Amino acid sequence: PYYIDLNQNVYVQASLHNSDQNLTIFVDTCVASPDPHDFNSLAYDIIRNGCVRDSSYTTYYSPYGHFARFKFNAFEFISRHALVYLRCELVVCRLGDYSSRCYRGCISRSKRETSS
Repeated sequence: PYYIDLNQNVYVQASLHNSDQNLTIFVDTCVASPDPHDFNSLAYDIIRNGCVRDSSYTTYYSPYGHFARFKFNAFEFISRHALVYLRCELVVCRLGDYSSRCYRGCISRSKRETSS
């Protein structure tokens, strides 16, 4: 466990352990929940589909593609729940493959047209 107080920054680093230097990782989704088994019912999106949902979220530059570094501020969940769990989904891509998910950034769902 990582103990923090309300309004403190939470720093996260994810790393890819692989000898292939031509790989990079991208933070696609990070969700917080007081229930480690349910990230849908009572959950807080920090980043979803590459789109930042929390205004305190900041990405930190890493000279190495196999590291993803970011921070966010401890939010109201922490004052209402003794424990908060974080689940992040990362994508691994070929470095320089600009058609891959890693280079597309935020993907918002397009709205469907209603028909009669």
